[in-house]
Amino acid sequence: MSSKNKPFIPLTVPEIMHETFSANLNKATQNSGKLFLFAADQKMEHLNSDFYGHNIPKECSSPEHLFQIASKAPIGAFATQLGLISQYGMDYKNINYVIKLNSKTNLIPTSQKDPLSTMMNFVSDVTEIQEDTGLNIVGVGYTIYLGSEYESHMLTEAAQMVYEAHQNGLLAILWIYPRGKAVKNELDQNIVAGAAGVGSCLGADFVKVNFPEAKSIEDSAKQLKQSVLAAGKTKVICAGGKKKDEKTLLSEIESQIKISGCSGCAIGRNIFQLPLNDAIKLCEKISKIVHG
Repeated sequence: MSSKNKPFIPLTVPEIMHETFSANLNKATQNSGKLFLFAADQKMEHLNSDFYGHNIPKECSSPEHLFQIASKAPIGAFATQLGLISQYGMDYKNINYVIKLNSKTNLIPTSQKDPLSTMMNFVSDVTEIQEDTGLNIVGVGYTIYLGSEYESHMLTEAAQMVYEAHQNGLLAILWIYPRGKAVKNELDQNIVAGAAGVGSCLGADFVKVNFPEAKSIEDSAKQLKQSVLAAGKTKVICAGGKKKDEKTLLSEIESQIKISGCSGCAIGRNIFQLPLNDAIKLCEKISKIVHG
């Protein structure tokens, strides 16, 4: 990153941690300021449905498949739970890790109960394991279900996570999804933009939101501009969503960046539901779009 494009450093990052924070941001974004996040928290979020079944290669059933992709593909960072990293991280020390601090399963439907996902690990756990192992941990992440009757609890935990992450020179990434019985359409452009704005209010470095629903990819990207404006200095990255063909996925990512001005993407099953070599090739194409 050139001197004229020095990374923005929030006031919650103490001066003694400026260098660490900048280094983590540059590593995660490959000095581009844009983030290609390989999101792999689904083994808990979606249980085994994303990893075993029709048209899913057998090798995807093993958690190690995720780490093999992350270690060999040109991603920016790899997001998953601390427990999973504790089992495989010793063999994959070259990966830039983002620790997902909260998760839940999808067994309880929203029609039965509004979603609530609480902290499983804390920033202090992350810094301790980082110090003990030397793992390349660049940030932490947290999901908020905005509109849930339990949103206040998640907002509070997320705010604390962002502050503590910055105090330790780590990036803070928020997954914010409007979801619950009060939310009529979680892909509406106004409510997606509202989620992006909440990410800014919480001081996140990146906020991961869903792509708004519209008649075409171009229209959705134009709608996503509202989220980018609402987020201000918090950078918006878009979720990859459900499995789709490669041409559609790449077209979405390119439109999100070129039309809406968002700052990257977070892709999960569209990558890890592929054999290793195919996953690496797709990541190379995504990286070219994101990092230029």
